[in-house]
Amino acid sequence: MQKTEQPAFKGRVELKHEISKMDCFLLRHNLQHIMKPDPHANENGRYLIRSVYFDNLDDKIMTQKKEGFYRRDKYRVRLYDYNTELLHLEKKSKVDNLCQKTKCRITAEEYERMRHGDIEWMHADPRDLIRELYVQMTLYQLKPITIVDYEREVFIYEHGNVRVTFDSSIKTSFRNNDLLNPDVIMIDTLEPNMVVLEVKYDEYLPDIIRKMLQVTDRRKSAFSKYQISRMFG
Repeated sequence: MQKTEQPAFKGRVELKHEISKMDCFLLRHNLQHIMKPDPHANENGRYLIRSVYFDNLDDKIMTQKKEGFYRRDKYRVRLYDYNTELLHLEKKSKVDNLCQKTKCRITAEEYERMRHGDIEWMHADPRDLIRELYVQMTLYQLKPITIVDYEREVFIYEHGNVRVTFDSSIKTSFRNNDLLNPDVIMIDTLEPNMVVLEVKYDEYLPDIIRKMLQVTDRRKSAFSKYQISRMFG
């Protein structure tokens, strides 16, 4: 039998740092002269992101993250600016230091069915990612576990396909998975003075960007918004 070769994993480099709000202010001031703001942002250059992450009772996904598995996948449903008319199911895959994201549109009704354990319809769904999640939910009992909210500001640089993001006001819902409820209780997870800086690029990071990112008092970390949210429940 002929062996089928698996397609090569094509991902982006993703670096994360915890920085102070003062460093964020200085970086933003410098980056805005050479990078473009995200065209999808609102008037103040930011937007709100809400995600609900999938895991099981044994914390399979969180454990793989904490133990630094070489290859791992994470599933979430995400919306922007609380727009429940536009939801995406996303799978974020990581191999070593490279990340890859696949996604598909879902409806609010479909998410509610997933949330309440009604998943048999997913088995024959035409969307690959829906069928894949069905297997994960069936084999490993994955289900929506917790919501994470945060505010994001994005700068874009075409050469190297670079995205620099500042994430602040990161909040968690404990184990509440009522994603579509605007009144769900959320609590802060970060120190008040901290911001998460993320740098994403393809094959290379241009020198002009690299030099600007050499701020003081930054800590490179395997920061995970899902992981830190689970510290609260």
